[in-house]
Amino acid sequence: MSLSLIGIIFVQGYWINNTVENNEEQFSFNAKQILISVSNRIQYREFKEMFYPLQEVLDSVDELDNKTIRQLLNISIDNTTKSFAYANGILDEDYKLSSSFINLNIDTVRLKNILNRNTDSSSGDRRSTFVKKNSKSKLERLRGLTDLQRRDYEILIGDIASYIPIHRRVQEREVEFLLRKELEERDIKVDFEYAIYSNALATKVRSEDFSLDYPTTYAIPLFVNEQGVSEYQLYVNFTGKKQYVLSTIKGMAILSIIFTLIIVVAYSSALSQLMQQRQISQIKTDFINNMTHELKTPIATINLALDSIKNPKISSDPEKVQRYMSMIREENKRMHAQVENVLRISQLEKNELNIKKDRQELHDIIEDAVTHVSLLVENRQGYIKMHLGALKTSVLANDSHLTNVVVNILDNAIKYSEGEPKIDVYTENVKNSIVLKIRDQGIGMSKVAQKKIFEKFFREHTGDLHNVKGHGLGLTYVKRIIDDHHGQIWVETERGKGSTFIIKLPLIS
Repeated sequence: MSLSLIGIIFVQGYWINNTVENNEEQFSFNAKQILISVSNRIQYREFKEMFYPLQEVLDSVDELDNKTIRQLLNISIDNTTKSFAYANGILDEDYKLSSSFINLNIDTVRLKNILNRNTDSSSGDRRSTFVKKNSKSKLERLRGLTDLQRRDYEILIGDIASYIPIHRRVQEREVEFLLRKELEERDIKVDFEYAIYSNALATKVRSEDFSLDYPTTYAIPLFVNEQGVSEYQLYVNFTGKKQYVLSTIKGMAILSIIFTLIIVVAYSSALSQLMQQRQISQIKTDFINNMTHELKTPIATINLALDSIKNPKISSDPEKVQRYMSMIREENKRMHAQVENVLRISQLEKNELNIKKDRQELHDIIEDAVTHVSLLVENRQGYIKMHLGALKTSVLANDSHLTNVVVNILDNAIKYSEGEPKIDVYTENVKNSIVLKIRDQGIGMSKVAQKKIFEKFFREHTGDLHNVKGHGLGLTYVKRIIDDHHGQIWVETERGKGSTFIIKLPLIS
């Protein structure tokens, strides 16, 4: 079961990680498609914008001259050439053209071909041809272009547009609008930063927070020429990529984690219950063995006493008969006390034990309890010293049960002392409470036993003390009675240095 659980967790982790990687790859694919679409739209928009005025100019001329060039480029002609200036790492383009048409790097052959196609060779009337061409709408003429014609126009427009600064060819709002539109069409909700670079140099077209140092930057060339070369590149950072990728699997991942946690909790609970049941089974076995031993001894003693009384020699001696009768009575009381102790614990668990409380003086209860065990201590040449320092001792308690509590603790101190029992009893007032400490110099107990000492049936069997009589219910009873009196009990102990039981009870005015 443990290996299967580990395997399930591993598989879930692998599945989540694999899904994240697949979604990142899918996002990268979508990002590239978005950039390609944006680049194509920008280039097509520029083509449409320049095609119509270009067509008008070509329709109105018969041959190439400087006037045609001025009309085509719509800029002043002087003797300076294209120049570049750099400031703060930003490319500033200042285009000025020379008077030489060849120096403008425009394909004149392709331009003449376009002019020739615009001229109706079968008609001698140039004006009638021009009127006929203009009778068509601009959109019809654009759609009516053949692939070859469209290619010629694209190259010519590209040549002309190359002399226009990039910040006039593309506006920031256009790039941002197209990117948002493409993202919305694909239902991708992420933030982005963008910039257009010219041969690795930043241009004016950029968002405020763009940085090339971003971990994942996507790029696409802009305004690709006939040779597939581009002077400009569009860079985009999708700053919300990680959050978006995680959000795509968030629902399934959370459910997977929740169900896995439920399995882990259920498995842990089952394992814990299994161990508890095993422990309880062992404890109950020990309890039955101890209880059987405790009951067999008085039963055997009673049987022996009865057999002795049947003996004619004994039955004729009233003194011996009286002695055996007293023995039977004491053993019977002993069995009754043990059975009563078990029943008392059962009643406490079911809240059926009716404990009536009234004002009691704790010092009187302590002295009464010490009297009960003093003979046992004296027989083993030990002592019980009382250091009753508390000034206020009135508590709301049941005299009988609280006396039994103190007697149980003193009895344990006597049982678990290897030599002479040496017991000290202290009391003191702490705020509105009275604290009772019962300290012995016995064998103490382990840290494990210290945590379980108040559990039902628990007994620590160590070394020579394995045969200490008892059935593990005394301290359970003590704990239940103290709890019922709204008090606290705990133990401070160390192996070989004795134990100190501390009881804290609330005072009454």
